[in-house]
Amino acid sequence: MASSLYIHIPFCLTKCDYCDFLSVPFDEAVAKRYLKALKREIRLRGGRTLKTVYIGGGTPTMLSPEAFEDIFKTIRDYFELSPGAEITVEANPGTLDRKKTGALVGLGVNRLSIGVQSFSDAELRMLGRCHTAREALRALKSPAVPNISLDLIYGIPGQTMKSWRQTLKRAIEAGPMHVSAYELTAEADTPFYEALIEGRLDSPPEALVVEMFEYAIEAFGENGLHHYEISNFAHHGFECRHNLNYWRRGEYLGLGAGAHSFEDSRRSKNTGYVFKYIEMLSKGALPVEESVGVSAEDEIKEITFLGLRMTRGINIKKMGFLAKAAGELIEDGLMLLEDEHLRLTRRGLLLSNAVAVSLFEKLELG
Repeated sequence: MASSLYIHIPFCLTKCDYCDFLSVPFDEAVAKRYLKALKREIRLRGGRTLKTVYIGGGTPTMLSPEAFEDIFKTIRDYFELSPGAEITVEANPGTLDRKKTGALVGLGVNRLSIGVQSFSDAELRMLGRCHTAREALRALKSPAVPNISLDLIYGIPGQTMKSWRQTLKRAIEAGPMHVSAYELTAEADTPFYEALIEGRLDSPPEALVVEMFEYAIEAFGENGLHHYEISNFAHHGFECRHNLNYWRRGEYLGLGAGAHSFEDSRRSKNTGYVFKYIEMLSKGALPVEESVGVSAEDEIKEITFLGLRMTRGINIKKMGFLAKAAGELIEDGLMLLEDEHLRLTRRGLLLSNAVAVSLFEKLELG
């Protein structure tokens, strides 16, 4: 039974140009109806003991402290929280203040994931973010939260190594326990993708993006943030336990519009339409629109793909066939086998998707 809970809050002040996550403009009346439906789903799906809770979005911190109090009361009424459970809330610097942060900590939140993305105002405008670098720095200085994680993006059109180094310098000086650094990717049906296709924006050269990635690994490592997953860095003991459960293919329960779950070898997904989600729960029906069993072949694919995201790699004690299939990739310097773990090399991390596809081909999992 799942011991990790994800809750999706789909509301944002504005939708960033590069974002393809499920989000809608904040409307107070709709938000009230959504939260009423969410509490119904919590009641219907409760009965588990949770080691991690992650409230993501969207921008969860669009909600008021009173709304969060309502959500956490319902969670505690219908779930058991393990002692020391990791409880994360995603936040946007433009929607976070000292009062709201204090209220979240008072409700048991012990980890904030703050979407900083850049400490350059020009790059933030390019991304369509609704906060400034100054607001981001202020949000990171909250003394009340024991574990702050921040998100950064590299590979932004117009971004230079100089500006990336400055962003990393400010990020490190802020003293977060955890950092996620993601390469900006062009997702279909986003304004950013359309601007690239139409030639209104140019992607940075691939060599520059690689240099940014490698510089981040070195800079974070020199400051005590070890590289534990392709895009994630943490001080020891502050790795994101909720996400580690995903990458280790642990079970989890997802509530809210568009949320995914994985239990009993089945992957399911809630409807991604906010009003349909509200309507279904108003009738007492679970809002699941898709549920499929995971085949033995898909299980191997998932173990491989997810396991290779972690720099520790995959324990091959029970999967020796992986090491055999990876022979040529090891010879090519893309993978490494040591301490009974198969993992990607630094070069392999840069080509992780291609390496995984090659491994699937050798396993005849096409």
